[in-house]
Amino acid sequence: MTPQHLVLVGHGMVGQRFLEALAEHASTTPWHITVLAEEPRPAYDRVHLTSWFSGTSSEDLSLWGSGFVEQVRRAGHSIDLCLRDPAVTVDRDARTVTARSGRVLRYDALVLATGSYPFVPPVPGHDAQGCHVYRTIEDVEAIRDHAAVGARVGVVVGGGLLGLEAAGALKALGLRTHVVEFAPRLMALQVDQGGGEMLRRKIEELGVTVHTGAATQAIGTDGEGRVRSMTLSDGTVLDVDLVVFSAGIRPRDQLARDCGLPVGERGGIVVDEQCRTADPRISAIGECALAADGRVYGLVAPGYAMAETSARRLTGGRSGFTGADTSTELKLLGVDVASFGDAHGTSEGAVDVVYASSRTGVYRKLVIDARGRLLGGVLVGDTESYAVLRPLAVSGAVLPASPEQLVLPAGLGGPLGPLTLADDTVVCSCHNVAKGAIVAAVREDGCTTLPQVKKCTKAGTGCGSCLKLVQGILTEELEASGAEVARGLCEHFAHNRAELYEIVRVKGISDFSRLLEEHGSGDGCEICKPVAASILASLGTGHILDGEQATLQDTNDHHLANLQRNGSYSVVPRIPGGEVTPGGLITIGEIARDFGLYTKITGGQRVDLFGARVDQLPLIWRRLVDAGFESGHAYGKALRTVKSCVGQTWCRFGVQDSVALAIELELRYRGLRAPHKIKSAVSGCARECAEAQSKDFGVIATAEGWNLYLGGNGGMTPRHADLFAKDLDHDTLIRTIDRFLMFYIRTADRLERTAPWLDRLEGGLDHLRAVLLDDSLGICADLDELMARHVSTYQDEWAATLADPERLRRFVSFANAPDTPDPTVRFVPERGQIRPARPDEDGDIRTPTAAPLIAGPTLEVRSR
Repeated sequence: MTPQHLVLVGHGMVGQRFLEALAEHASTTPWHITVLAEEPRPAYDRVHLTSWFSGTSSEDLSLWGSGFVEQVRRAGHSIDLCLRDPAVTVDRDARTVTARSGRVLRYDALVLATGSYPFVPPVPGHDAQGCHVYRTIEDVEAIRDHAAVGARVGVVVGGGLLGLEAAGALKALGLRTHVVEFAPRLMALQVDQGGGEMLRRKIEELGVTVHTGAATQAIGTDGEGRVRSMTLSDGTVLDVDLVVFSAGIRPRDQLARDCGLPVGERGGIVVDEQCRTADPRISAIGECALAADGRVYGLVAPGYAMAETSARRLTGGRSGFTGADTSTELKLLGVDVASFGDAHGTSEGAVDVVYASSRTGVYRKLVIDARGRLLGGVLVGDTESYAVLRPLAVSGAVLPASPEQLVLPAGLGGPLGPLTLADDTVVCSCHNVAKGAIVAAVREDGCTTLPQVKKCTKAGTGCGSCLKLVQGILTEELEASGAEVARGLCEHFAHNRAELYEIVRVKGISDFSRLLEEHGSGDGCEICKPVAASILASLGTGHILDGEQATLQDTNDHHLANLQRNGSYSVVPRIPGGEVTPGGLITIGEIARDFGLYTKITGGQRVDLFGARVDQLPLIWRRLVDAGFESGHAYGKALRTVKSCVGQTWCRFGVQDSVALAIELELRYRGLRAPHKIKSAVSGCARECAEAQSKDFGVIATAEGWNLYLGGNGGMTPRHADLFAKDLDHDTLIRTIDRFLMFYIRTADRLERTAPWLDRLEGGLDHLRAVLLDDSLGICADLDELMARHVSTYQDEWAATLADPERLRRFVSFANAPDTPDPTVRFVPERGQIRPARPDEDGDIRTPTAAPLIAGPTLEVRSR
């Protein structure tokens, strides 16, 4: 069939969702699709734009997957993506669109997904150098670049969702941050007065100054047109260097206006329930459209619903868009906030049930009607039950328990879970997935894991706020079907890791055999053995290569080195705080030269040596240990590094000695075995050169002491650390970190880093403060004693290994030929060094370029 021509104007999140929906639905009409995009890159996740400041790249945010074009082709369509080439005119009579490049495209169907633009109040100085908006990747790049050239104070105009996101970004950049909101409270559209007051209190505790009930009157500039001040309507004058406008959005409807399509009085292209404009060949979706219910929706879920409606119509199906759920749940500046349904109680006969605690920073309001049905709610500080409460409000079902019971925070309320939801209850509002679809995926399609359910139903692939509920439905369905849902560590232990830790600690168990005999079954496996080994090591029961302990270790721990792709190993000496003497560097260089190792300076401020054979490890480490180096534990689930800037000692901006503190922390916690690797950093000022807020625990210097941040990490799922305590003195800081690490080791799950552990911790950061600072559980003395024992009993694993002939016996490639190198470990030269040979390359068995100059006694390695 001859394809028809479809032009999509705009390629944001909603435009991309339209393309995906077009490829998902069977079509009687093949389409040749041309996408006219204004930005220099394909569609990306604007909802999580703030994560760009914590290391998420534009590629990570991209929604245009590598296989998407092929997916469109399999659906019978073809597609052209034109970047940096937006539409400038539409000729409805000729049915053509003209792009900025001059290209003229004929269309049989035209879809406008032009989105919105940020509203900038027309105050004097609004266009000064240093004024920005917060909408695109280019916007956040400009904000970062401006902050990097001496900006000290930033102001966000607007205290809504995006405004508080922007405030979090400025805070992360090290700027003193103000938020100016014209309404009497923050997030006025989403939360009520009580919720707004609680949100303000918690945000101000984080160091952000909030001005409500005030408007921007003027922005002052210096002689070169740069921002220097802001005057508010209440007379307040702020000294500022950077301004971000986030005072709302306006529909981008000019293209429609110019070609004569009707728009709303306050903007927005008028569409019907099928998302068609007054011209039936032209549709409008997303933030540029005025929906049939008279609203312009600024959230992604309604935009997705409109995209799917339009795609279904163009592929021969039928659906309608008459309105959408505008519920929101997010973390703003580390504060959990959620709003759903009739949050303000405007429905006739609506009554409120409220729980508020200034001490814990929790505000929860449920709005119900006379029949006991949930209409809406506001949650601040504790959003644990949002995933279930929101669907109940949308479905109009009678509450399964009294609202007085359900309004209580997590841990205090009544039972409320997935079983209370009807099958037609929408669980994922981004993709309009009902509970019944998830149930069917489990029962009929055989899905048994969360990734399988996500792939089958798309639930949880949008904003992600429903993932916990999706997992709950999956678990309950598996249990109802008779499938055993294992909650223990593995088939050999019914206990989880935290329970096993307590068993080992309380009973004084020092070997795996006893633990298995008394509390497990079978012989153990690759899951429980390393976990037991880690627990035993964290409680100081002996060297990890002694006796039975050695058989429990992971591959890397087995040889105290990281196994690489070609069977060689890496050697990573500890360099505390990144500080190393010239003599130490020379020693490392000589070792790398003599053994022909590849050298790499890492992001953790140390030098890694790659390409050592297993039989060479003791020889290399003998020279390192004799030179004063010790194990960097790059191979273990333990503290890796404590990164630092040069701090007050050298830097003109530093306010504390960050290097000295980093070295102290690294030497204190070296070798501390944990459920997962631990990384840390210390910054000498708020400029944050050491990136402390992306670490499991990070410290930033202040003029009065140290700010402590907890629960950050990079990796596949980056997370910014939360501010735990401010202006701590040295001793309090050390004691608090001691307790944090030991409490984490004591209660975390297998392979669980501090970030997900903290997100999972009941009561969150407030509970953690109560435990560590107020001793609410009465365990601080135990935590202090455990850390003191670790510090006093620490021994370098490699130094101890070199002193024990029995431990050295394992460092051979072949037990019956200890002097024979492994012939499969081969290398090829590259950029003056070596790298592992690929399967299609003929590499060499590398030997040292010079005889190793071994200081100390000669090592004798015998076969077993």
